[in-house]
Amino acid sequence: MTAEADERPNILILQADQLSAAALSCYGHPFTVTPHIDRLATTGVVFEDHYCNFPLCAPSRFSMMTGRLASRIGAYDNGAELPSSLPTFAHYLRALGYRTCLSGKMHFVGADQLHGFDERVTSDIYPGDFAWTADWDAREHTDAGGPDAVVKAGRCTGSVQIDYDEQVAERACTWLKGTGRKRATVPADGVFHPPS
Repeated sequence: MTAEADERPNILILQADQLSAAALSCYGHPFTVTPHIDRLATTGVVFEDHYCNFPLCAPSRFSMMTGRLASRIGAYDNGAELPSSLPTFAHYLRALGYRTCLSGKMHFVGADQLHGFDERVTSDIYPGDFAWTADWDAREHTDAGGPDAVVKAGRCTGSVQIDYDEQVAERACTWLKGTGRKRATVPADGVFHPPS
């Protein structure tokens, strides 16, 4: 392995839905206790200015992955398909010789469930078909998670989402530990080849 390949940084992107930076101690919240995020913040990069570019999770994610506005790629709701023809940051990282892996919810709709990542250690929590696609011609729009669901909900001791999040964290940690144990090699041609 060359010194240059040795010095390349590892890149870990953590993306959370419905988590405000203002609620984290690494951003100065006086009461929140987030030791693991704080440790990542002290050893990584913390962005002081950040903006969500769309009010829904999937279009915002797609915009971040492609560097394009959601309106430019036709992603207006969580049922939108991210075109496979659009390169994402994962494509660019792979072109630079990085090994890329995805763990967790992305709302990828359609046949492409990787969008440039080498592998995915969990399936998505939601179906990858077009059931999420909104029927904008329907006369009434109902939401199973609307105000009525909050009033009737009661105490949450477990859910599909909590179980999924735990699985995502466990599989991501297992992948990171296993990958860290493998040593990448750079052959005589000088081209970086990550471990398989």
